[in-house]
Amino acid sequence: MEKKPSKKKFAVEVGETISDCLDRMADEGYTPVRRMEEPVFHEVKRNGRMEPEVKEQRIVFEGKLLQ
Repeated sequence: MEKKPSKKKFAVEVGETISDCLDRMADEGYTPVRRMEEPVFHEVKRNGRMEPEVKEQRIVFEGKLLQ
């Protein structure tokens, strides 16, 4: 039997609601202990230079394995 890691990160995927992500966590045996928002960058050409710009915010939950 394979042992699951005690902590795992779950990102809310494109087309998925936060509730769907939390349900997916529960199905795998994890409960959320922390919510983070991470910026997703892309490069945009401005004034002849490539500059990073925030494209979107990605929601990521850290889950703790239920006993």
